[in-house]
Amino acid sequence: MRAVFGLVLILGMALAGAAVYMIQGHIAQTEILLKKEREFNAKAGKLVEVYVFNKTLNYGDALTPEDVQLIYWPEKALPETIFTDPALLFPENADGPRYIMRTTEAYEPVLASRVTEPGELAGLTAKLEAGMRAFAIKVGVASGVSGFVQPDDFIDIYWTGNISGVEGEVTRLIESSIQILAVNNSINDDQKGGSSDARTITIAGTPEKVARLAQAQATGRLSMSLVGDGAEVVTEKIEVDTNSMLGIEKEVIVVAPEVVEKEVCFAKQRKGGELVDTDVEIPCSN
Repeated sequence: MRAVFGLVLILGMALAGAAVYMIQGHIAQTEILLKKEREFNAKAGKLVEVYVFNKTLNYGDALTPEDVQLIYWPEKALPETIFTDPALLFPENADGPRYIMRTTEAYEPVLASRVTEPGELAGLTAKLEAGMRAFAIKVGVASGVSGFVQPDDFIDIYWTGNISGVEGEVTRLIESSIQILAVNNSINDDQKGGSSDARTITIAGTPEKVARLAQAQATGRLSMSLVGDGAEVVTEKIEVDTNSMLGIEKEVIVVAPEVVEKEVCFAKQRKGGELVDTDVEIPCSN
């Protein structure tokens, strides 16, 4: 009987020890998780409620309160134009709803650049900043990148034509890093038709820039090149003619100066009935 009691006592102590060990492990694991959570909160900072889309919306769709929801977002990482106030996103006295400017995905933040102003339709004018004008440029396969350009891409524009006093044609960079507003009749990737070749592109520019492009289009040929992300605006003058393209240096003709021989005069003396030169050099007189 004592043996049985002792065995039960030993088994009970073993189970108690195992329980204590498990509890200690759980406490240690909990402390690790709490420490990680505190570190995350320290890095993320304060969380604030922001609006995100709760489903996929396409270009031109009207935005309703049922299309968005609030989620928590780190205050330190808030995009500049994100909506946090329902009164700003859905004003009470608005002339109409906001419209989607380009396709959105679920849980994408609602930014001012993704929607129009209240009552403003999703069109080209909605993409124009104050003081800017839209200008259409005719393009084709020979224009450089007509089959690859999309709205919101950036391009450099080159002009090729004749310049007074220059032999042959000249190609010059006339505009750098110009943003494309529309390709053909599409101002959004979602509106692309069956053909991928651009026939016209529409860019935004100041009235002076539009006048420059209109003159360039009327007096020569325009070509484009796509600009990569993060590329800087080219400010220096870039111009190439046929000779510089082929590495031909213009021949410089050096004209030797005319050598004027010094006039030498000699004294004369009479010999018989004639005047003859002597070896005596004298100043020449006109």
